[in-house]
Amino acid sequence: VDSGRRREGDVRMATLRKHYVVNRPVYSENSFTEEHEKISREHKTILRHLLLSCFNSCDSKRAKRAGLTLLPIIGWMRTYKVKEWLLGDLVSGISTGLVAIMQGLAFSLLAELPPIYGLYTAFFPMLTYFFFGTSRHISVGAFPVLSLMIGAVVLRLVPMDGSPSKIQAFADLNVTQQKVLVASSVTFLMGIYQLAMGLLQVGFVVVYLSDTLVSGFTTAAAVHIVVSQLKFVLGLNTGSLSGILSIIYTLEKIFNDITQTNICDLVMSIVIMVVVFIVKELNDWYKAKLPVPVPIETVMTVIACGVSYGFNFEKTYNVTVVGEIISGYEPPTAPSIEVFQESAVESFPMAIVGFAVAFSVAKIYAIKHAYTIDGNQELIAFGISNMFGASFSSFGASTSPSRTAVQESSGGRTQIAGLVSAMMAMIVTVALGFLLEPLPRSVLGALVIVNLKGMLMQFREIPYLWRRDKLECAVWVGTCGSAILLGLDLGLAVGLGAELLTVILRTQFPRCSILANIPGTDIYRDRKDYIDMSEPQGVKIFRIPSPIFFANIDFFRDKLLEAVGFNPLKVFKKRNKALLKLKNSKQQSESESDSQNGSGNQISSTSHDKYTNMEELDRSKDVKVQIDWNAELPDGISVPRVNIHSLILDFSAVSFLDISALREFIQIDVDVYIVSCDVGILEKLHSCMFFDDKIQTSILFPTVHDAVLHALEKHMDSKEKEQAVRIYIHEDTTETTYFLMRSEYILVHMYHLEVYRFESGTLPLHHKSKFRMTELVTTDDSGLFSQKPIYLVDHFCSRYARAVLSSCF
Repeated sequence: VDSGRRREGDVRMATLRKHYVVNRPVYSENSFTEEHEKISREHKTILRHLLLSCFNSCDSKRAKRAGLTLLPIIGWMRTYKVKEWLLGDLVSGISTGLVAIMQGLAFSLLAELPPIYGLYTAFFPMLTYFFFGTSRHISVGAFPVLSLMIGAVVLRLVPMDGSPSKIQAFADLNVTQQKVLVASSVTFLMGIYQLAMGLLQVGFVVVYLSDTLVSGFTTAAAVHIVVSQLKFVLGLNTGSLSGILSIIYTLEKIFNDITQTNICDLVMSIVIMVVVFIVKELNDWYKAKLPVPVPIETVMTVIACGVSYGFNFEKTYNVTVVGEIISGYEPPTAPSIEVFQESAVESFPMAIVGFAVAFSVAKIYAIKHAYTIDGNQELIAFGISNMFGASFSSFGASTSPSRTAVQESSGGRTQIAGLVSAMMAMIVTVALGFLLEPLPRSVLGALVIVNLKGMLMQFREIPYLWRRDKLECAVWVGTCGSAILLGLDLGLAVGLGAELLTVILRTQFPRCSILANIPGTDIYRDRKDYIDMSEPQGVKIFRIPSPIFFANIDFFRDKLLEAVGFNPLKVFKKRNKALLKLKNSKQQSESESDSQNGSGNQISSTSHDKYTNMEELDRSKDVKVQIDWNAELPDGISVPRVNIHSLILDFSAVSFLDISALREFIQIDVDVYIVSCDVGILEKLHSCMFFDDKIQTSILFPTVHDAVLHALEKHMDSKEKEQAVRIYIHEDTTETTYFLMRSEYILVHMYHLEVYRFESGTLPLHHKSKFRMTELVTTDDSGLFSQKPIYLVDHFCSRYARAVLSSCF
């Protein structure tokens, strides 16, 4: 009963499905161009485009637009709704400021700097981003991955053992000042890179960092961060390492010193990680009911400061604390050119990573709140922010996804919330910094680790990527593994190389397919994907879903030959050899006949040697006789059969073309048609003189169906024409319509040689009720189809008749 109901429902749905009828001629590209006039467009060169942009950009509107682009604050401040948004921005700014302060203190450890410089990073970059940034929701400040990359450069350039450095700018500076100089100089150079890319309008570079690559890279960075914070969590004095396999050597040193673990640091770290983790989960579960997330990091930091101060952890339990924090800000300093020279290569990936993460997060919230962001302007904003911040001793700034989520979820609508959070960091730096002096560093390490939960959980993407795309999964695993073992900078380079390799593999080895027709439609799909499909008799439709160029031309050729089942060049050579044999045998028979007749005229047979040259056999001029090569040939002559008369190449997905095998098919009388060819490719083919006497523009068709119908009509033999049914369209006219039966295909010729294709025997009942139908009588003398009723559909008095067959032949 259920199956019967389902069948009844399927029939009802099929009846209710909408249908449409298209009445048009069969078009080739030539006939389409003749009937529809094409607009000639002038293509501008890059130089001319730049010159026109420069000369046409000097007006008031463009100047105003340029000003709004450079200073986005003007745009959103004009529409700022004070009564509706101000309170939310203030609350969000306070909540975000508390998180930014704690993360700045914690992430400064990753950069190998004292915690106070994390407060600088929470303040200075935000001031300039407020004016130049296009995102209204991201929280600008310290980012753990960027901090770790800067810390690796600090460890490489600053000697930890007190040995003299080759950088002369380190003279008269202590170790801490040297670290600050390196970090600020690297940040300044990173800002220069970002600003230059923004001014050059190359914000599109972020598209080369796919979500898969960024996910694998940030996961590896999270693993590095966890390992780097273990020494603080365990209270060990293990030094930091950087470079290839540094994570292995760091773990080795930690396990060697594990017996020196400070139990007080370990217990505090575990308690804080558990409490913060639980409260963060509760914040996620009840975020719809909570007005603002519970600032658990701030609460735990205040409690840890109070307990550490009350019980004097520094002296009683030998706990390492933050130590003295100088109130106020340092005067601006210039970066070191020597550090620029030493870190020029490492600073560039930092600029890319910092921008890529910030842009990705900003794009998420821009889509959610229905506004647009400008990638090039974001590069300019972060470049200026990092250069300005580095002048005041802050380190690399980007955004933190968790901090941005707090700013958005607590009611922040604009960057006024970010400005308020920067003011919070300023208040702590100027007036309340001394309260953080007893804070154990193990607490900061624990806060860093617990905030990495989101990045560490990205390991769960591996099974999903494996099911979706194995190449993407390989990119993720390769990027993550190489970044863990080789370091973040080399790991990013390996990830980019792996990603480019996947692009090469996809274009060099695309998934080619043979198309077949879904009966009753003009739809063509891969013949392996559907059951009820049919291939046009004598026609092979081949589709390649990628550009054709020098790297994949051989692959494309091999797949094409595999699809048609023969090699046209070999077939051509075999036919030429067969023709030569036929000529020689004919000449020998004529010579023998003349000898027997006594004519005395001895006809010398042509020497076979002169035809054995392969170059001669390759020339099409040798083929002078039309022979049915698929018929029975004389004994001793064997030629591969060619079972198709037309080859259709679907280039709808091809954006670049380099084909050289078409002539080989044409030489063996296989018609080649190209369909859905891009206009740009056609222009290039014309400009490079691709078309000649053999390959003409008539091989181009706008759709697969047009090419199929043209091929079938062209190769309709005389016997099929004689068996066609002849029907009068109207009583008062002598024009006739011919129905040609070829498997599933019905060719209808009338007026301008229009060709239609219909599905036989499946005319829905609701079509008969909608159209005015008249049964016609066939005039076929043989009576072959006289018992088959044929209907004429005259739809709204259309000029051209629409013929539909009501029964299957």
